[in-house]
Amino acid sequence: MVQALQKTLTLEEFLKLPETKPAGEYVNGQIIQKPMPQGKHSKLQEELVGAVNTIAKLQKIAYAFPELRCTFGGRSTVPDIAVFAWERIPLDENGDIANVFNVAPDWTIEILSPDQSPTKVTRNILHCLSHGCRAGWLIDPDVRSILVYPSGQQPTFFEEPDEKLPVPDVVKDLELTVGDVFGWLKV
Repeated sequence: MVQALQKTLTLEEFLKLPETKPAGEYVNGQIIQKPMPQGKHSKLQEELVGAVNTIAKLQKIAYAFPELRCTFGGRSTVPDIAVFAWERIPLDENGDIANVFNVAPDWTIEILSPDQSPTKVTRNILHCLSHGCRAGWLIDPDVRSILVYPSGQQPTFFEEPDEKLPVPDVVKDLELTVGDVFGWLKV
């Protein structure tokens, strides 16, 4: 079987392309299409963004953004959830939130979709961590597990419903267990 070679793009060329749905990510000169989110993914994403923002937004300590393009370190990725410390949220010349985020989030959260490669998603989390991100989570709804990547430490696997999940200090008041997260899947 012969595969057609995909043209290698520069980051600048990629950023000039129109956005797609689902989003494309730029990694090592190639465009990698994210899968279309499905029910479990969407529900977990919505609930987790809400949980973070309920704690952090009112106090102006952090903000969680769903599907926000983050371009830094030669890549342009779209974490399922990107959490930024309040003082690190990019602003435009009017003091409004910027459209372009050229920095790593403080916390990157990825939720696996059924046909998504855990290795490719982990690669994005590790890229964020190597560029100043404080923590990464990889949530697997099918296995009901969460792999937590604290910056500079060994990842930890969480699957027991009563296990308390570690969060970065920017949202230290957020308390969640594995059971809380996967309990959101019940209607």
